[in-house]
This record gives sequence, C-alpha cells and structure tokens, in this order.
Amino acid sequence: MDFQDVEKCCCVVTLREDFSAQELVSFSGILIHSRTGTVICTGLPFFRFIIGDKTICASQRRVLLRHNFRAKLKIAVHFASSSHIEANGCGVDKRCQPGESHGKLEHEAELLMLVNCMEFQKTLRALFCQAEGWRFHGDMDDDLVRDAGYLSWFAVLKAGGPHPVAAAVSWRGSSSLRKGSPVVACGSPFGSLCADLFNGTVSRGVVSNLAGEDNAVILTDARCLPGTEGGGLFAAEDERLHLIGVIVSPFGWKANEWIGLTLVCSIRSILGDLARSGEIRGTVRDLGLRPVEVAVTPKADAGRYPTVCLVDSGRQWGSGILVTSDLILTCRHVVDGESTVRLRVHRADRVLDGVGDVLFSTKAQSPYDVAVVRSRESILDDGGPRMAHAFRIGERVLVSGYGGLGRRCGPSLTGGVLSKAVAVHGRAVMLQTTCAVQAGTSGGAVLRASTGELLGMVSSNAKDQSTEATYPHLNFCVPMSILRDPLLRFKQSGDVTAAFDVLDGAEEKVRRVWRLQDTQSKL
Repeated sequence: MDFQDVEKCCCVVTLREDFSAQELVSFSGILIHSRTGTVICTGLPFFRFIIGDKTICASQRRVLLRHNFRAKLKIAVHFASSSHIEANGCGVDKRCQPGESHGKLEHEAELLMLVNCMEFQKTLRALFCQAEGWRFHGDMDDDLVRDAGYLSWFAVLKAGGPHPVAAAVSWRGSSSLRKGSPVVACGSPFGSLCADLFNGTVSRGVVSNLAGEDNAVILTDARCLPGTEGGGLFAAEDERLHLIGVIVSPFGWKANEWIGLTLVCSIRSILGDLARSGEIRGTVRDLGLRPVEVAVTPKADAGRYPTVCLVDSGRQWGSGILVTSDLILTCRHVVDGESTVRLRVHRADRVLDGVGDVLFSTKAQSPYDVAVVRSRESILDDGGPRMAHAFRIGERVLVSGYGGLGRRCGPSLTGGVLSKAVAVHGRAVMLQTTCAVQAGTSGGAVLRASTGELLGMVSSNAKDQSTEATYPHLNFCVPMSILRDPLLRFKQSGDVTAAFDVLDGAEEKVRRVWRLQDTQSKL
C-alpha cells in the first residue's frame, strides 16, 4: 500500500437514531476488505446506544451483536475521494454540517458485531493504573473512559458499495515492531465535520513504546486529533505502508498531564479475537477478516542509541544517561537531595536493578539542573555513547527516557526536530526540541536520529502558569557541549566537585536563558 491507498481505506463512521441530528456520534474507521465492505473501528461510541447496563455488557461479555443495541440505531460510512472533494468541497459560501453527505461515497452500514480484544484489555489494566490518574479521550463520561473495559471493544461493520479500493488491506503483526520504528497514522480529525476536507489525514511519527503479548498495546507520537479514534496506524517500510493497529485514543493524560502520545491496539490482536468469535456468527469467516499478513524482517537501528536508566530517589524519579560503564548523568531535581538512588536498566532480555551513589548535584540557584551518579556495579560493556560536536537546527532528533509507560515497559522513544539552540558567546547553552516528553523523562537523552549521537539531556518542559497545562512538545535540554568538558576533567582528575562546579558559576547571561527554570514544569 502507498499513501493514496491508505487515504482511500480511511473512512468516517457516524452513529445516530433514525438519521436524526440528535445524539450524532462520529469517528474514524478502516476499510480492511473492499469486496465485502468490511470496516473495523473503535467500539466505544456504540455503548451510547446499547440496551441494558453498559458496565455489565462491557465487563462480562466478549461479543455483542446487533440485537444488543437500539433498533433505531443507524450507521453510515463515508469514504474519502479526491475527485469528490473537487466537485463538492466546502467553500466560503457553504458550511459543512456534521454528518452531511456529499455524493455517492456515503453508504449505510450494518453492524455485524462488537468484539472485546482481551489481550489489549488485560495489558491496559495492568499498565494504566487508575491510582496514577490515567485518562483517555472518548465521547462518554470520564468514569467510563477511564475503565479499560470500554477501550478494548472494536466494531465490525459491513458497508454498502461501491468502495474506493479494490483489494484487501495489507497488514502485519506488531511483534516485530521496535521502539523508534517509523509509522503513519490515518484518520478523520473532527469525525464527520467537513469529512470531505479532513478524511484521510495522515501524520508521521515513531513507535514510542510497546506492551503485552505480541505488542498488543502500541504507543506512538504520531499526532492525532479528536475524531481519529478508529483510524489506522501503518508501519512505514521504504514508503510501503502496512496496517499494524487501530487508533483507540488520540489523547491521553496522566495525573492531568497531557502525555502527547496516541494509544493504539494491534490489528493482529483484534483479528485474533474476531477469528475466535467466528463460531458465534458463522459468516465472519466470509467477511475477509483474514487478509494476507505481510512478513517483515526488522531492520537494524541506524545508530547505536545511548543506554538510559530509571533513577529513583524515593520521592522523585526520572531518567539518567550512561556516559561510561558506571557513570550516569541525570537532573538535580530527580535525585532530590538524596545521597543514594535506585537504578533500573531495561535490556532486551532482562531488567537490571542496582544502587547508585550521588557524586555531585548543582546548587539550587544554578541555571543547570544536573547531577552525577555512579552505579555500584558496572552496567555498560563499552565506553559509552558518541557525543555530538555540533547542532543543526531543524535536524531530526529522538528523546529516550522513562516518561509515559517507561517505568513499566522500559524507556520510551519520541521523535521530533531540534527546534532551537540558544547560544551565549557563540556556544549553545540550551537546546529545545519538539519531541513529546512527559513526567519521568527528566535526565533522558536527546539523540541525533540518523546516527544515535548524544546531543543533550532533557531538563524540563513548558508549563502555562495561568491554566496549569503542560506542553509535551516544547522542552528544554542541557547540551552535551556544556557537559563534555566537566566529564573529561572528572575522568582525568577524579575530583567530581572540581570538575562540575563550573556549572554553578555560570554567568548572568546563561542564567537569563534558563530564567524559567523555577516556574516551568519539572519532568
């Protein structure tokens, strides 16, 4: 599949009773088999129209059929078409109305079933602890959306034709995905509102984290908007796209912090539960729910990424960068004045726990939020990461740290660009990136995407003091050009205070660059 095929497979699903404008619900869907008109989408909105107790149905059932929903429920599916846009697009003299049909690409659809993806549900409940304040975007009240029992439901529809594509969607399992793998999200921002303009909108990103059997849960930093739930996430392999998941929630919050990541369920997990439900409805096997799976051999990383670890001081926790076999750079506010911290490193096949001694922390009045920790046991087998000597504004970068799901699933990766380098006397003293960072990313690594070179260390992100909102895509980082010389002096002299106290003595111009340090959020 290419981008044009992906756009054609994307559709808008609308739900209402007797096609009344009252209680209209709209969201995205994916046409996975054109011959049969089979569409898969999120199941959460259908619970508005269910007969009986929503909680009991969601928690105690694995399949829901059409008779479980109100008789007057009407479903429509709207497909994208570039020629259709040219002929009927919204102009300044004509407003698009929610659910408005523009031509022959909107069809009535039949609800075949809702299926509960059990592995996705189990993994969500294990990872997204309500005590941590996790919430996801949905069209129902917060109490229901918080419960993973509703987020794990997916609908199978049969849409009337003709359809814009002539073959089954190519898909691949997510077990071979790796953090940092390039992906493309496709959906319809705002659902049916001006669907002829927005349907089939794509966004690029990377896989940020993975969890569950065969990676049933996928987090990506591809930026999505309300209405894209039910859309598709596609693996991008040499500009060929293969469906890997269905978007569950374009937004997520943890303890009222916007995490800037999109929650996705693996398509393999969904199809597996649909196949197991086939005996309930014999026609499922004839609906094209088993398109040919594309086998993909994972590619090696473009560069070796530096190792990051979890640093936990008891009251605070964050990330750290291994710069030698046992030396870790992190933030002062992460070690929180403690003399020892707990360390955790996630390797491919195991998790290593240890203890670190805090050798140095900058003073509270220092513009640089930096600490140095030494592990009591060697962690790396080599000499540490390659450090960058120069920065290029606009270059692609990654951030590796323990934000988001990192504490449970290992470090997350998010991508963006180096948006700014603030210099004093021609030397960069602050870096800014557009990577999505969250609480737990402090002390994480900023990497050059093409080579894996270490550019800097994440310190904090931006916070709006009037609304208390944090902005994950604007963050502030200490350049390695500032930390390289102290590290070298420490290696030569062994005196950590003499090597790093230069950070406390930064001149007033540097302090002014970091003047928001006390008011912007700490990660």
